[in-house]
Amino acid sequence: MINGIQQVGIGTPNVHDSFKWYRQNFGFDVPVFDEAAEAPLMTQYTGDTVQSRHAILAMNLNGGGGMEIWQYTSREPAAQLSFSLKRPGLLVTRIKCENAKISHSELSKSKPSNITNDPMNKSSFSVIDPYGNPFIVSESNSWYKKKPGQFGGIEGIMIGVTNMEKALTFYRDVMGIDKVLSDEERVFDDLKGLEGGHETYRRVRLTPKNRNKGAFSKVFGDFFIELLELKSGEPMDHNMKGRFWGDQGFIHLCFDVNQMDSIKKRAEELNNAFTIDTGDSFSMGEAAGRFAYVEDPNGTLIELVETEKITISKKLGWRINLSPSRKRKPLPDFLFTVIGMTRVKD
Repeated sequence: MINGIQQVGIGTPNVHDSFKWYRQNFGFDVPVFDEAAEAPLMTQYTGDTVQSRHAILAMNLNGGGGMEIWQYTSREPAAQLSFSLKRPGLLVTRIKCENAKISHSELSKSKPSNITNDPMNKSSFSVIDPYGNPFIVSESNSWYKKKPGQFGGIEGIMIGVTNMEKALTFYRDVMGIDKVLSDEERVFDDLKGLEGGHETYRRVRLTPKNRNKGAFSKVFGDFFIELLELKSGEPMDHNMKGRFWGDQGFIHLCFDVNQMDSIKKRAEELNNAFTIDTGDSFSMGEAAGRFAYVEDPNGTLIELVETEKITISKKLGWRINLSPSRKRKPLPDFLFTVIGMTRVKD
């Protein structure tokens, strides 16, 4: 019932500077929404207080998930804990590229790691953005439309876990990400450019056997998650320890879904109930829909969004409602061409 990775939430001390860096370096140059608002439904993750924020959801229309770049305006965002692959939580976001050597050269100012092969034999390298967030850039065969530029959107994310079997039960049975692409335990060459990368891990890559073909599925494209369990020592604290949702660093992984009630039922049957659920349609900037949150066994935040309405062109006042039948098949390509007209050019 998952159409793809809609976005990864990234807390930042400056939303506009971050948006500029991600569009100039990774090609996330189409703002789906750009708004300031309060987050009244998230108080259990924001110190039991309604917090204000400014958020930009940016896409790369070469295909892949987007980035929800998120800055507190009601408080000073806390700094993230020092990064290490030995922590549970959202660890490393994976960005698609066409050619690893060219992409590596284009990111040379950010001091990327050496190019190596990942477990699927794809040429990859790691890079840290100016705010301390780690990314793995990897060659991909999954593209929507190939505009100029080496990069696409988000194809996957690495998630630290402390018990692989419990994590697999959650992501397979609750989320329906149920096909094992690789399952290895060793020291991985493609992780050595990251803190903690010389340790031994069990690393499992998962994707859905039958990815849903909903309204936005063509743009999001194929996706995977990688679960990482430290085997050569004791794990460190979860990377959200002492942080509010929205503080600096990766804050959630968001999936675009259909049939939210069915996912909710599965979660409850496995004693992993939603922690937040808007129930009815809720305004989300230039869109509207239902969103929910669920925690994996380590407390990592997973967001689920079932979109009911989307703005195609704010300037033209063009919005479309997604009926049940419209949700079940990809939207026409020309709609995303119109959305792409908001692209920010530097």
